[in-house]
Amino acid sequence: MDIRQLKYFLKVAETLNFSEASRRLYITQSTLSQQISHLEQEIGLPLFERNSHEVFITEAGKELLPYAQKAVVATNSCLEHIEDLKKMLTGELNIGVTFSFSTIMSETLVEFMHTYPGVKLNIHYRTMEELMVMLKKRELDFVLAFRPLKKDKDIDSKVIFTNRLAAIVQDNHPLAHQPSVALEELQRYDMMLPARGLQARNAFEMLVADKEMDFKIRVEVNHVNILLELLRHTHYITVLSESTVINQQGLRAIPIRSDKNTMEGSIHTLRGAYIKNSAQEFLRMLSHSTTLMANTLINTL
Repeated sequence: MDIRQLKYFLKVAETLNFSEASRRLYITQSTLSQQISHLEQEIGLPLFERNSHEVFITEAGKELLPYAQKAVVATNSCLEHIEDLKKMLTGELNIGVTFSFSTIMSETLVEFMHTYPGVKLNIHYRTMEELMVMLKKRELDFVLAFRPLKKDKDIDSKVIFTNRLAAIVQDNHPLAHQPSVALEELQRYDMMLPARGLQARNAFEMLVADKEMDFKIRVEVNHVNILLELLRHTHYITVLSESTVINQQGLRAIPIRSDKNTMEGSIHTLRGAYIKNSAQEFLRMLSHSTTLMANTLINTL
């Protein structure tokens, strides 16, 4: 039993005339009769009684009628829904984001919401490790994060910009107007750092791994927004990517001088997985966003 046979059955039940039904279905009468016969054989009961002048629906046909109608309606609804997905009029988009990407993504989020109001957005802010687990479970369509230090064979990563690790300070901090800062200089100031496991912290520890330095780490925070808010009210220093403070009033990013100081902002997808239209459109918007272009410009200066 397939949906085509059910559509044929419904048309005959509607017209009670094989000739008229075949005409409306744009098929030959012999094809229609053959398909109805196949359906009757599968069910094991006749659906219509025929004579040379009239067609009557049988008891079995009457029983099948409401189920056939529901099946056809459901199929048509499914096809319409899929068509809407193609046009991005409906559906869901599941995005994983590390905290450092929140400012970069904000502009695109607003644009996408205005352009495609029928698509529900589910935004997940987590650590890189947590997001990669969710991506592999197909709970996310893509992840926005810096490229991990260790390559994963199951993940495709496309670099969209490069960034540097920076000392983040208030506008009136003694370091605020320096073009760059050495790691050694940071030892003179009180610091609050992102918690271990966050990408900026991992990158910082990589920079200082082979150096004997004594940093005054007074606070550790596992949420970047809280870290930035604390920074606005103190003269502490934190270490994050430059992109974290784009459009953040009152804060400055001072790049750390090091030949190893490169962070690659990337789009991560599950290798071999289907990338839905809404995800492709979101990433297209992101690649053309003024925030991302400004961030790319900063890193060329």
